Amino acid sequence: MNNIRIIPRLDIKGPNLVKGIQMEGLRLIGDPSFFANHYYENGADELIYVDVVASLYGRNSLTEVLKRTSNNIFIPITVGGGIRCLNDINELLLAGADRVLINTQAIKTPDFIYNAAKEFGSSTIVIGIETYKFFDKNYYALIDNGRQTTSVNIEEWINEVYNLGAGEISITSISNEGVGDGYDMELLNKINKFLPIPFIFHGGGGNKTHVEDVLTNSTVPNALAISSLFHYDTIKNNYNSEKMKMHSPKKIQPIGVNELKLFLHNKGVKVRI
Repeated sequence: MNNIRIIPRLDIKGPNLVKGIQMEGLRLIGDPSFFANHYYENGADELIYVDVVASLYGRNSLTEVLKRTSNNIFIPITVGGGIRCLNDINELLLAGADRVLINTQAIKTPDFIYNAAKEFGSSTIVIGIETYKFFDKNYYALIDNGRQTTSVNIEEWINEVYNLGAGEISITSISNEGVGDGYDMELLNKINKFLPIPFIFHGGGGNKTHVEDVLTNSTVPNALAISSLFHYDTIKNNYNSEKMKMHSPKKIQPIGVNELKLFLHNKGVKVRI
């Protein structure tokens, strides 16, 4: 088995890094370039940037942020939010992205996945799936950064995405995202039964033991995208304690990238250190 990738995820609104709970209540965290450089210097395997209001406002505003970041960071960068056409992908790749993350447009126009994979290669195309368990106990995809529900069952959608040529998927459990109670293990075990392609798992980690639980489970993702644990650790170590108290949810026990990877390594998890 290859090393499991540990990927800080940076949600962007305008020029700022933000963080919400269950994709809502976005709070200002800081300068995304500062955080990205910090994660790069502390052992991140990749970075994910997502413009969390791009689909809502019909825009993609990450090009300038990406240009500033890619000049100093030499690990793969995946960028998502507001990608609606092949030209949007091309512009992001020219600005320094290695891969793109597509959610809303993929669900609205599934053939976009095929056309994007054909034009830029499957390894460049990551499909984001934001999901929630509904009253019928099935998981359905949401769009517009979790603001709008759909009738798309994720089991069927994952197989369609694979057949259309996507190289990887990124799955976010909205009910767990930012809460700090742990990952959605039911979802993780459920998707293992039909998952045909590599996947990134995101949403729910409140401490290092939660991360260990996911990565020592019978179903192990190819990568974890982590926000709260890393962001609040960065704040704690670079800002005053009052700002840390103001921002950090009570259930979050922050930890840095290197510290988490050493912890996982000592637990027998295959990570790059």
